[in-house]
Amino acid sequence: MKRLRAMREPLKYAHGKDALIRFWDEMHYMGKRWLFVCSKHAYQVSHDLIEKSFEGKDDYRRYEIFGGISSNSEVERMAEIVRADKIDTVVGAGGGSAIDTAKAAAFYTGAHIITLPTVISTDAPCTGLSVIYNDDGTFDRYLFYPTNPDAVLVDSTIIAESPVEFTIAGMGDALGTYFEGLASLRTESPSLEGTGITRAGMALARLCYETLRKYGAQAITACENKVVTPALEAIIEANVYLSGVGADNVNCAAAHSFYNGVTSLGGHHAYHGSCVAFGTLVELVLEGADKALFKEVQDFCLEVGLPVTLAQIGITTDEQIRTIAKNACVPGETSHNLAGDVEPEEMCAAIIAADALGQAALGETK
Repeated sequence: MKRLRAMREPLKYAHGKDALIRFWDEMHYMGKRWLFVCSKHAYQVSHDLIEKSFEGKDDYRRYEIFGGISSNSEVERMAEIVRADKIDTVVGAGGGSAIDTAKAAAFYTGAHIITLPTVISTDAPCTGLSVIYNDDGTFDRYLFYPTNPDAVLVDSTIIAESPVEFTIAGMGDALGTYFEGLASLRTESPSLEGTGITRAGMALARLCYETLRKYGAQAITACENKVVTPALEAIIEANVYLSGVGADNVNCAAAHSFYNGVTSLGGHHAYHGSCVAFGTLVELVLEGADKALFKEVQDFCLEVGLPVTLAQIGITTDEQIRTIAKNACVPGETSHNLAGDVEPEEMCAAIIAADALGQAALGETK
């Protein structure tokens, strides 16, 4: 192999109860002028806590509510604010789209970047890339960065009080990490960052999967009751750090390509992580996984409320399936990291089979 094997991760990662009250203490070394790119929910739950951390400080702070998706135009809008206000550090607060927008704006302007996830629905906070969409919501491209975020800070109390469906969706996104990494390792595909896949990266990906299975259901109970428990802390680490750093240092495969295929339909269908979870089942079908392994992953989805059928993610027609399969296999998609490659007809067949197996499993649980 000519490419180097390498590891990438944020310079700093921390999570814990009431972490945002310590924001300035943990991050003040990055400058005096701050832009907070926030989802509406993130602004509501984090603004006062962040401001409390700045008490007695004369730092400049500006809060901007971002437009809903990490689109090219929204990234440029935030970048213009960074330039005009001479911002030192951009802080992305919210879910994956707000964070991806902030990361891109910081990259194009040379500012520092901190991520403050207020939901753990994706692993975007730790990754060295953004998913960029067209203004109509369809997938455009992955934007890769030379480094991962400068820092990631997760307030466990805010996560415990967030809607439980976001935590479940994050487990779906994290679920693909190990299996997509295995697929990429088999074909000696590069990591998401373009280097060779390391044993450390695969170890994090495996630990991510093991943590999900061990603590997922307990973490849901904690969220439902709005309390922080060791199980929830474990899932925060799995959804954000283990999945994010794991994915960066292994790669994506068919599970994420399936999601990108879903976005080609336009409109809203399901959370990113929900689609990735079903896409993981599709990938296992494509790889000819044995019955025991497929059932293990499917049972986990059933246990925590992740989708096992197309209907659960809003896909109801044969035409939609064909469109997803076609767009999941376009040149450059990570589905091509699977051994033997994947053609649209094969993807279509695997989607139908995974759905049928899911319908059968749901029938057995009724």
